[in-house]
Amino acid sequence: MNKVIFIFLTTIMINGCGSLQEIASQIPSSGGGLSNLDIGNGLRQALDQGIDKEVTKLMSTNGFYKNDLVKILLPEELQKVDNGLRKIGLSSVADEGLKLLNRAAEDATKEALPIFVNAVKDITFNDAKNILLGDQRAATAYLEGRTQEELYTKFSPVIQNSLGKVGATDLWSNAITKYNTIPFTSSVNPDLTDYVTQKALEGVFKVIAQEEIQIRENVSSRSTDLLVKVFALQD
Repeated sequence: MNKVIFIFLTTIMINGCGSLQEIASQIPSSGGGLSNLDIGNGLRQALDQGIDKEVTKLMSTNGFYKNDLVKILLPEELQKVDNGLRKIGLSSVADEGLKLLNRAAEDATKEALPIFVNAVKDITFNDAKNILLGDQRAATAYLEGRTQEELYTKFSPVIQNSLGKVGATDLWSNAITKYNTIPFTSSVNPDLTDYVTQKALEGVFKVIAQEEIQIRENVSSRSTDLLVKVFALQD
């Protein structure tokens, strides 16, 4: 973990100071205070607790499917299809359809972590300042801006392959293309791969933002003594 990552994590988690100089002035320099090594180790733990922990959850089986915050559903316009299947006793069919979408997202999310690490390495002082002075989702917004395009490129083929194995892509495209010809209906994206990719990305950034806010606001979310000491600087 290099010094650039330490700066990034500081800007993610520290809130309420006007500048990086003010933050530095609060760190004790001798006797009984936190050393630079302590600060660095605490920030490593924050990274593990934040981005790595939350994204790793999404990679696991049911990481999307059993998480109401990020579960991928059919577009609103097609909810009636899902509801109709359930009304006639075909809930298992509807569930399997949704499960396929979410499994594809879970597989694709495994591509995210190295991309986030590279984004952290590229942070500049201006980026750090903007994150520091931004809102509670500022660090997540930085990552989103820096990584979304690359993540899409990585996610899309994984999702396409996952859905293609069960023929879901062609079935979706044919059904939605026909649906879109119905008068007075809202147009739905016929590209299943694109739809699931976009929803998977939304889910990844939702959980990162949720953890960022927790670490900024909640002392109880700081899971080690070192994290408590390091982030006491912001309180």
